Amino acid sequence: MITVQEAEALILSNIASFGIEEIPFMSAQGRVLAKDICADRPIPPYDRVTMDGIAISFTSFQQGLRRFRVAATMAAGDDAVLLESGEDCVETMTGCALPTGADTIVRYEDVTVSEGFATINLDQIKQGANVHREASDKQAGEVVVPAGTIVDDAVVSMAASVGAAVLKVRKLPKVLVVSTGDELVDVNEEPAPFQIRRSNSYTISSVLKRYGIEADLKHVNDNESAIENLLDTALANYDVLIFSGGVSMGKYDHLPATLQRKGVTEVFHKVQQRPGKPFWFGTGRSGTTVFAFPGNPVSAFLCLHRYFVPWLQASVGVKPPTHAAVLGADVSFAPPLQYFLQVVVSHGDSGQLVAQPLPGNGSGDFSNLLQANAFMELPADRSEFSAGEVFKIWPFKNIVA
Repeated sequence: MITVQEAEALILSNIASFGIEEIPFMSAQGRVLAKDICADRPIPPYDRVTMDGIAISFTSFQQGLRRFRVAATMAAGDDAVLLESGEDCVETMTGCALPTGADTIVRYEDVTVSEGFATINLDQIKQGANVHREASDKQAGEVVVPAGTIVDDAVVSMAASVGAAVLKVRKLPKVLVVSTGDELVDVNEEPAPFQIRRSNSYTISSVLKRYGIEADLKHVNDNESAIENLLDTALANYDVLIFSGGVSMGKYDHLPATLQRKGVTEVFHKVQQRPGKPFWFGTGRSGTTVFAFPGNPVSAFLCLHRYFVPWLQASVGVKPPTHAAVLGADVSFAPPLQYFLQVVVSHGDSGQLVAQPLPGNGSGDFSNLLQANAFMELPADRSEFSAGEVFKIWPFKNIVA
């Protein structure tokens, strides 16, 4: 049985690459850029007015002129007019080009416009005020969003502004999620007295959707032949297989042996943790990566967030983030296992993240997941943990809102 840290290292040493694809920029939310987005022209592309007001030559103001003749009015999108005289001004609207010969914008709030003249009601103004100079942000051809960035609202905005209608992004894996067990029936079926509805595969699929993956779902009974038949097809057609159940020490837990017979190399089986100790991980000859989680709902949920999600992020070029929080109450846990405590994380009075433990009834009790928003990882070499200590957390909900 290996440690959590050893399991993490082994998994991250087996990251995969799924290639690159081009997709419309409006479909790229949450995806990872595989190629830089570059400016197709300077940003801004012209000397841009940033406030409604009048455009003047600062030299005229500096020489004492305060009353200017309104020579023209410009709207956004108009060609830049020529300021022919230092005694003239141009009324300009936000977003329009700076008139040629002008270098400063004085806000309407600071001028009085009457009978064709504009009078500045200030004793001092700053040369170049309210002008966003051409190429002051980026030069043409300069990188505006580097490869490796996760596409979010700001990236979509920038892509639109530079005409990047199609983006090159890292491909996501093709994933099959498989539930195992004779005792499981589907969600729309009525269970017999000693059956339960299967939920793990739907839970895993739901989490994967947050990362842009539309997984296929299958179920297989605890039967070696059925598992072999499924693997014959699955290993040839999917980048990732995620199993739940069938990996413990029971007589009907056929999955580990069947995987190895089908050419999947076991990297490890069993991790020094609770929940999720029977976790199995391996790699197939064709490049398929196999995560086989325990069937208990909390175990599968924990393993998915603690191991699969960081592996996926690393595989598409994203450094898995790390988070920590202050333990909000004393906790005892005697077995020599790394304990993943279900917690509610919120901001304390001083702004730090505080994790309040939730009581539970073991790895089969997933009702707590409705209240919890993270797991707190408590080290295996201790049994007593005190309020105020800081430990790593693995959020599975938004802990900011």
